Amino acid sequence: MEATRDSRDVIVVGGGQSGLALGYFLARQGRDFAILDAAEVPGAVWRGRWDSLKLFTPAKHSALPGLAFPGEPWSYPGRDDVADYLADYVRHFDLPVEFGRRVQAIRRGDSAYVVEFPDGAYVAEQVVIATGPFQTPFVPAIAEQLDSSVTQFHSVAYRRPEDVPEGRVLLVGGGNTGFQIAAELSASHDVHLSIGSRQKPLPQRILGRDLFWYLDKTGLIRKDKGTRVGRRLSEKDTLIGSRPRTLERKYGVKLHSRATAANGSTVSFDDGTPLDVRTVIWATGFRSDYSWIDVAVCDASGRPVHERGVTEAPGFYFLGLTWQHTRGSALIGWVKDDAEFIAGRIAAFADSQSKPVADSLSGPAAP
Repeated sequence: MEATRDSRDVIVVGGGQSGLALGYFLARQGRDFAILDAAEVPGAVWRGRWDSLKLFTPAKHSALPGLAFPGEPWSYPGRDDVADYLADYVRHFDLPVEFGRRVQAIRRGDSAYVVEFPDGAYVAEQVVIATGPFQTPFVPAIAEQLDSSVTQFHSVAYRRPEDVPEGRVLLVGGGNTGFQIAAELSASHDVHLSIGSRQKPLPQRILGRDLFWYLDKTGLIRKDKGTRVGRRLSEKDTLIGSRPRTLERKYGVKLHSRATAANGSTVSFDDGTPLDVRTVIWATGFRSDYSWIDVAVCDASGRPVHERGVTEAPGFYFLGLTWQHTRGSALIGWVKDDAEFIAGRIAAFADSQSKPVADSLSGPAAP
């Protein structure tokens, strides 16, 4: 296919909840922009998660700007409900999302950014990275020491209990995902859960009201990380609606400390206890990968350097990062706050520029 090269005011990389929320505000500005997404359909990341997944935020607090989440306000949307909502959001606001466009590189040209994908490139004065915090599944090195008799995979590949072989299952990772999958599998398997670091458990409901009703009413969900309260909240992850004791007593899941070694079909924990396993599910989270960004916006460890998503590179932003500004920065119901802020910075930057996007830049277009 002949390489294409076009210009836009703004390119947004990522068509998930963050990119769509920003798209709403950019459309209201009348901005000439495009949202590029590697998936072929909207909501594909959500449809790729396990069948029984439900949000821990109720529908009332799971909406993007301008469009309420359907259904009973205090119900908890499932995986497909979220995917359907995102698809409806794109159609409702006729957002310029280009699916099947995996961005391979972003570089700085003479006077604008070049965003490259397999069959071409866009040139834009401003770029927003809205790929979110969950990019590359992380599996610890000890996984390599398990032999082929042990089925193992990252939690992102888990769908339903029927797909997990019979026998003892070890979940490694004490976050919300590890707890939820362990509880579901306990009805049909002998389940063990390895918890590396304890997270503070918070009830889903308090005195008949959802936890996020309190966080919203008290303003805690919007306390930024520069405040004393925000700093304290950001220092430790939380479990929503799950407790270790409940997992043991109600579901019969056996708890272990941090998994530190593996050999053959045996996993060992930091207290020296060994456990023979048939399946290991690594609920060990994700790592970000920005190696494809050839712009000086990350530190030596590859983490974005920003202030509420604004980098030192002119017109270059991030959106949807965990604790980008507040606890709600990476949550579907509150990402609109950061999206509106970034949209405001985009408008201010555009107003400050007197020259149009350069028609030609140094270097060839992408093949």
